[in-house]
Amino acid sequence: MENISKWDLADVLETKEDILACLDVALAENDTQFLFETLGAIARSAGMAQIARELDVTREGLYKSLSPKGHPSFETVIKLFDLLGFRLKMELKHA
Repeated sequence: MENISKWDLADVLETKEDILACLDVALAENDTQFLFETLGAIARSAGMAQIARELDVTREGLYKSLSPKGHPSFETVIKLFDLLGFRLKMELKHA
C-alpha cells in the first residue's frame, strides 16, 4: 500500500508572492480560524522556531496560537507580518 501524506500549504509556499496570495485569500474570507491556520502554514514554511525566537515566544506557544482554534494577539499578528516582510494595507470594500 502506498503511503499518502497529508497535503500541507507550508510545503508549497516558496516565494513572497506565494505568501502574499495566501494572505490575500485568508484575509478576504473574514474567517479568523482560516487566517490563523494560514498564518501557521506561512510560519512553518519560513521556520517556526526562528520566528518564535524573533517574536520572543515559545515554538509550542506560537504553534498553538496560530492553530485554527488559536487566538494570537493582534500585536503578534502584526509582528509576524513584519518579520515576513509584509504590512497590512486597507482598501475600500467594493459593494
